[in-house]
Amino acid sequence: MNNFSHVPPGFRFHPTDEELVDYYLRKKIASKRIDLDVIKDIDLYRIEPWDLQELCKLGTEEQNEWYFFSHKDKKYPTGTRTNRATKAGFWKATGRDKAIYSKHNLVGMRKTLVFYKGRAPNGQKSDWIMHEYRLETNENGTTQASYFISICNLAIIYLFLT
Repeated sequence: MNNFSHVPPGFRFHPTDEELVDYYLRKKIASKRIDLDVIKDIDLYRIEPWDLQELCKLGTEEQNEWYFFSHKDKKYPTGTRTNRATKAGFWKATGRDKAIYSKHNLVGMRKTLVFYKGRAPNGQKSDWIMHEYRLETNENGTTQASYFISICNLAIIYLFLT
C-alpha cells in the first residue's frame, strides 16, 4: 500500500457514492488492483474515531474526512447483527439506508451512523458521523460484501454532504 502522506500537492480524494461502491468496494471485494491505492485497511472497532485522523491521513493538508476499508464484525458468532462497539463507545445507525445507483442499476447501499461515547442506552452523542457502504446482494441472493468502506466526518462537515 502507498505511503499516504506522499500524494502530489493539491491532490484531493473526493469520490462519489457510486464511485466508492461500484469501483473501490467492488474491486476490493474481488481482490482486484485499485489504480490509486489510497484507502487503508483498518479494524474500525479497535480504533476510536479520533484516532483515524493519523492512521488514514492523505497528504499534509488538514482533513475532515477519512476513507478506509474494514471487515464487518458480527455481534454474535451465528447472528446477523453487526458489532459496532469500540472501547470508548459505539456507532449507532440513524435514518434509512440510501440506495446507490449506477446507470439506473442498484449497486449498493449507504448507512449513516453517529458515534456515541459510553455504552447504550446512556451514551453521549458526539460530532463523529460515518457513512458505511456495502454492495447490494447479487442475483442468487447471497451477499457480496465481506468488507465495507466508510467515511468518517465531523458533524460540521455533515451539512456539506447533504
